[in-house]
Amino acid sequence: MFTGIVEELGEVTAVEDLGDSSRFRLRGPLVAEDAKHGDSIAVNGVCLTVVETSGGEFTADVMAETLNRSSLGALTTGSRVNLERPMAVGDRLGGHIVQGHVDGTGTLLARTPSENWEIVTVSLPAPLRRYVVEKGSITVDGVSLTVVEAADEYFTISLIPTTLALTTLGIKEPGDPVNLEVDVIAKYVERLVGDRAEGAVK
Repeated sequence: MFTGIVEELGEVTAVEDLGDSSRFRLRGPLVAEDAKHGDSIAVNGVCLTVVETSGGEFTADVMAETLNRSSLGALTTGSRVNLERPMAVGDRLGGHIVQGHVDGTGTLLARTPSENWEIVTVSLPAPLRRYVVEKGSITVDGVSLTVVEAADEYFTISLIPTTLALTTLGIKEPGDPVNLEVDVIAKYVERLVGDRAEGAVK
């Protein structure tokens, strides 16, 4: 489990095409310092399993399913990425509950700078619209954020200087894809309420 509080702005140092999957090598001295084989690290909000580590870098295998459902397939050597280690038991939950299981991808539509922050508009895929509400939580490329406006086809987020400086959201441009993970609690509630309603009908 993650919290959506990015620890490090890393970089892709190599991408190996394995046919039906890819192997990524990523530089992230902070997250790699205590990582070992089998550990999890979130890369742009996608939970990946560490294969090996060396010299401040780690490798991870990415299956076709992950490449198809996230924006990781668009990464190339030199791409910057948001990195986060799993939350340790007993840590403060600084963001919200994040699984690292991407629900879909959106597109950064616009950036509106202000004096001390920036409003970013992101497209919202139809299957995810019911889970996104004003002042609710959403994860964008692994960053836990609060929704400012929830429209039918897009949502907006407000980024403070720290987020702009320490994550990829500061360098993303209109047209760039982003990974989206909605609040898992909302999905559980929907399923439970739906099952109860279905049982009542029967």
